[in-house]
Amino acid sequence: MRGRPVAPGAQGGRRRKPRSVVVIGGGIAGIATAALLAKEGHAVQLLEQQGSLGGRAGRWESQGFQFDTGPSWYLMPEVIDHWFRLMGTSAGAELDLVRLDPGYRTFFEGSAAPVDVPSDRNRAISLFESLDPGSGPALERYLDEASDAYRVALDRFLYDDFSSLRGLASLDVLRRTPRLARMLSQNLDRHVASRFRDPRQRQLLGYPAVFLGTSPFRAPSLYQLMSHLDLEQGVLYPQGGFAALVDAMVRLAGEAGVQVRLGARVTGIVTGEAPDGARVEGVVWVDESGREHRIGADVVVGAADLHHLETELLPPPLRTHPESVWAQRDPGPGAVLACLGVRGLVPELLHHNLFFAGDWRDNFDRIRSGRRLPNPTSIYVSRASASDPGVAPAGDESLFVLVPAPARPDWGRGGIDGSGAPAVEALVDEAIRQIASWARISDLPSRVAVRRTFASADFAADFNAWRGGALGLAHTLGQSAIFRPGNTSRRVSRLYYAGASVRPGIGVPMCLISAELVLKLVRGDRRPGPVWVPDSSAEPAEAV
Repeated sequence: MRGRPVAPGAQGGRRRKPRSVVVIGGGIAGIATAALLAKEGHAVQLLEQQGSLGGRAGRWESQGFQFDTGPSWYLMPEVIDHWFRLMGTSAGAELDLVRLDPGYRTFFEGSAAPVDVPSDRNRAISLFESLDPGSGPALERYLDEASDAYRVALDRFLYDDFSSLRGLASLDVLRRTPRLARMLSQNLDRHVASRFRDPRQRQLLGYPAVFLGTSPFRAPSLYQLMSHLDLEQGVLYPQGGFAALVDAMVRLAGEAGVQVRLGARVTGIVTGEAPDGARVEGVVWVDESGREHRIGADVVVGAADLHHLETELLPPPLRTHPESVWAQRDPGPGAVLACLGVRGLVPELLHHNLFFAGDWRDNFDRIRSGRRLPNPTSIYVSRASASDPGVAPAGDESLFVLVPAPARPDWGRGGIDGSGAPAVEALVDEAIRQIASWARISDLPSRVAVRRTFASADFAADFNAWRGGALGLAHTLGQSAIFRPGNTSRRVSRLYYAGASVRPGIGVPMCLISAELVLKLVRGDRRPGPVWVPDSSAEPAEAV
C-alpha cells in the first residue's frame, strides 16, 4: 500500500511530546486506536464496559462449538495488513489466512440449484457468461471500473479526514470527476440494471451494499468498487475466526503499553475552558460495583457509538451532532443473529452462503420501514467449520445465521436455547426452515443442539448502538466520505472519534482506517493518504 514518508513518532522532523490518552470503547476501532497511539509513545488507557474486548467482533462458545458473533468476511486484506505493519509486524505473521474458493455459494428463490461464485476474475466472468450468454464482456468492463474506483478511494478518500480538500484536488481525482459525479448521482441497483439483465447477476453485484449498512437502492453506484473485493481480490478467512484477529490486536496493544480496564462504563467526558473554547480534561467512569472514578487525560478518543458519545457523555452546548441532526440520519439496518451448533455434517453449504429473496426491493423496503420481514427473506449463513475444524466438535458443524432486519429494539433481545423474545425466536425458526428447504437439508431443524440468538435490543444494550443498528450509519450518499461525521469534535479540542459511526465508515477495515485517521490528527498531520510504513522484515500477508 502506498503512503507518505512520515515515520511513526515524527511529524515534520519533530517528535511530539507524549500525552495521556483515554480511549472509550474496546471494539476493533478502540483497540486499533489505542495500540497505534501507544506505539507512538503516548500513555494510553482503554476503557470497555463489557467483560471482554472486541465489541461487535465478539465470540461465543458452548459445548465445543465456537462462533464469531459479528464480522465474518475478511475483505480489503491490504488495509488490515497495513495496520499490522504500523505495529511492526504483518497480517501474514500474526494470522493463519486461508483463501476461500469458491468465495461463496448463492441460493436464489425459485432456482433449482445454487450458484457458486469463484474468487477469481476470469472465472467470475465465465460464470456471468454462463448465467446470461453475452454478459461476460459487460462484467469485465464493470470490474475494470470497480478496480479503478477502489484504488482512487483507497489512495484519496478513505485515509482522509477532509480537514482540507487537497485530496479531492489531486489530478487523478479531477481527471475522473465526470464519471465520479455520475456514480454519485445514480444508485447501485439502477447502475447494475443498466448493464445486466439476469436477476441473479443483479443480486450478486448489488448485495455488497449490505456490507455498507444500506441497500443497492440507496447506495451510490460508486460502491460498485465492492465487487472488486469479492470477485477479484477474493475472500480470505483467518483460522480461529475474527476472534483470532481480535486476540492478535489485543496482544500487540498490550505489548505497546496499552492499559485495559474492563467493566468500565464511561458516564461523562470531562472538559475545561481553554482560550479557544472547551478542551478535554479526562473522563468519568463507573466500575462493576458502581463506584465512580475519574481519569485525567490530554486526549480522549471516543471509539463507541457516536450518538451515545455525543448525547450521553457531553452536555448540549458541546455536541457537534445534536439530536436535531440525528433525526435526519439513517441508522442502517438491524439484524437478527443465530449461533447454531449442528450435529452431523452439512456439506450442502460452503463457508459463506447467501440466500436471496426474489422480491428484493420489497425485502429492503420492509427493513427500512420497520415492517415485518417477508417469508422467505434474504439470509446470510456462515459455516466456519467448513474451513476451520477447530470451531466445532469432530463431525459436527458451527453455523452463524444473519437475517437483515429492521432496527427494532422493541422486538426484544435474543437468548440461549430459545429463551429470547418471541418475535426474535420466531424469526430464527423461520430462517432455519428456509435454509433447510432451499439447501435441501430437510432434517436441519432437528439437528440443532446449541442455539443462541441476538437482536437489535442486544446491540442497543451491549454496544449503545443508536436505534439498535447492527453495523453503523448507513452508507447513503449523504452519509459517505466528506458527508459522513468526522473524526474530530468541533466543540471540544483534543476530542476525537473512531469507529463505524464516523469516517471512513462501516466494517473492520474501515474501523482500522479510522484509528489511523485519529493517529494523524493527534500528530497534527492533515495530509490525505495512509501513513508510510518503513521497510521491515515482517513477512507479507499471504493466504494459502
